[in-house]
Amino acid sequence: MTFHYNPQEAGPQYLEDLATGYWLSETLFTAVELEIFDKLDLSGKTVFELVNTLPVAQRGLERFLQALCALGLLTGNGTRYFNTKLASEYLVTGKNHYQGDSILWRKYLKTGWQHLAKSLAAGERTYYGPPEEDPELLARRVRKYIKAMDNVAQIKVIEILPFFEGLPLSGKILDVGAGSGAMAGGFLEHFPALTATLLDLPHVLDYTREIMDERGFGERLTYCPANILEPWPLAQEGFDLVILSNILHAYSQDEIPTVLERAARCLKPDGVILVHDFFSEHHPEKAGLFDLNMFIHTYNGIVFSETWVREELARQRLTTTELLPLTTDTAVIFAAQKIENLESLRLDAKALLQARIKTLGFKEVVLVPTMRIHVPNWADLRCQYGCDRYGKPHCPPNSPSPQKTREVLQDYTLAALLEGEPPARSFQRQVLLAEKQAFKAGFYKAFAYWAGPCALCETCSTEGICCNTRDARPSMEGAGIDVYETVRRAGLSLRTLSQQGDYVRYFALLLLE
Repeated sequence: MTFHYNPQEAGPQYLEDLATGYWLSETLFTAVELEIFDKLDLSGKTVFELVNTLPVAQRGLERFLQALCALGLLTGNGTRYFNTKLASEYLVTGKNHYQGDSILWRKYLKTGWQHLAKSLAAGERTYYGPPEEDPELLARRVRKYIKAMDNVAQIKVIEILPFFEGLPLSGKILDVGAGSGAMAGGFLEHFPALTATLLDLPHVLDYTREIMDERGFGERLTYCPANILEPWPLAQEGFDLVILSNILHAYSQDEIPTVLERAARCLKPDGVILVHDFFSEHHPEKAGLFDLNMFIHTYNGIVFSETWVREELARQRLTTTELLPLTTDTAVIFAAQKIENLESLRLDAKALLQARIKTLGFKEVVLVPTMRIHVPNWADLRCQYGCDRYGKPHCPPNSPSPQKTREVLQDYTLAALLEGEPPARSFQRQVLLAEKQAFKAGFYKAFAYWAGPCALCETCSTEGICCNTRDARPSMEGAGIDVYETVRRAGLSLRTLSQQGDYVRYFALLLLE
C-alpha cells in the first residue's frame, strides 16, 4: 500500500489498496524471517539452490520470488534471482543500515492492531501482549525493541547530522530516552570532541551499555538510569546539546511540558535542544496512523502538532525554528535560549521556506527544478477556446504568452508547486502570502502563477484593465504552462474531473531562484 493517492479523488481503487495493505507487509515479514536477502546478496541464486536452504516447497518459492521482484526487492531473469540495491543495503543482516529488526518489530505490533475495535470502544488501550512473568522473556522482548529502534535511529541521525555540518561541536550531549544510544552515537562518531550522557530506564541501559561498548565509545559515555517522568539526577545547565528523539509521542499532553521543562533546565545558556519526532503537519497520513498505534500500544502516547510543541517550548522561554522536515516520515525542531545559537546551525533556506509555506494551509509544497515545468504551444488555446473569461484582465491575451513564460523560466532554476483547494479567492490569497514569505526569506525573485482566473476582487473590470495590479497574478494555464504534465513531473497526481461535484485540487507555481 502506498499513500500517493488523494483519498478524496481516488475512488474504489484507493479503498482496495487500503484493504490489501497487509499483503505487502506479510510478504516483507516473511522474506526477512526466511533471510532470503542474506542468501542472495553476494551472487544471487537459482530457485533450486534456494529451496535446499529454506523450509519451503519449490512451487511456492517460485511464486514468492516473483512477488518480491514485483515489489522491487528482487530482480531476476526467471532462473537466477538477485537483491535490488534497496534490499542489499537495508535487508541484509550485518550491514550498517540493516532494518530487519525494525521491520519484524512492526510484525509484533500487528497483534495489537487486531484489537483496534476494542480499544476504540473502551477509549483506551486494551491489549497488553502475552503475559511475560519470566524475566528472561521480558529481557528478550526489551532487546528486540531496542534493536528495532536502533535500526531506525541509525538512519535518522544520518539525516540530522547535516544541520551541524562544519560546526566545531564540542562539550556534552544529553540523550533523553536514549534506547540503543544510536542517536548520540552518531554525534560521537561525527564530532570527536563530544561526550554523552544517556538517560533511560535501568533495564534498557543495561543492554545499551553492551551495544555502545561494542562501538568503542568507552569513557566518552556516562549512563544515567532514571524514569523520564521522575526528577532527573543531572546538573542544571550542564549540556551543550539535549536530544529528545522519538520521546514526545510516547507521553501525554499533561506529561510532556514537564519533560520539556527538565530538558530546558539541563541546557547551557548557549546550548541547543533537538526535538525529533512525528508531527501531524509532516507526512500527515503516517503521523495519523502512528498516533493510532500509540493509542493501541501505550497508556497515553500521542502524536503532537508542530504548533503545540513550539508553544510549549516557548513557555520555557526558548526560541525555536520552524518544523524542519526530514526526507523520511519524521521532522525536527531546534530550540535555544538565544536566537544566535539557532542561526549557527546549517539550516537549509529552502527547507525552512518549504516548512513556512506549508503552515499557510497548503496540502503539499514540493520543490521542483524549473526544467521540469512544461510549457507547450497549445496550452493557451484552452483559454481562448472554451473559457468565457478570455480577454479579461490577466487572462489571455492579457497574460504572458508561452514564449514569454519560457523566457522567464530561463532566469530561474528552482520553483515550488503549491497544492490547495477551493474557494479560489482564499487559495489565491494564500499564494500571495507564500510569495511574500519567499521574498522575506531572501528569494527576491519570487513570483507566483496561481490556478484559474483571478478571483481577488468582488467585481472585475470589464474594460480589460486591471485595477489591482499589485496583487493580481497570471494563472499557470493562462501563461502557457501544462499543469497536468508539470504536476506529474513533480511526483504528484492530477486528473480531469469526470462529473460535477468531483473533488477539486488547485495548484500554483512559485518561482524562487
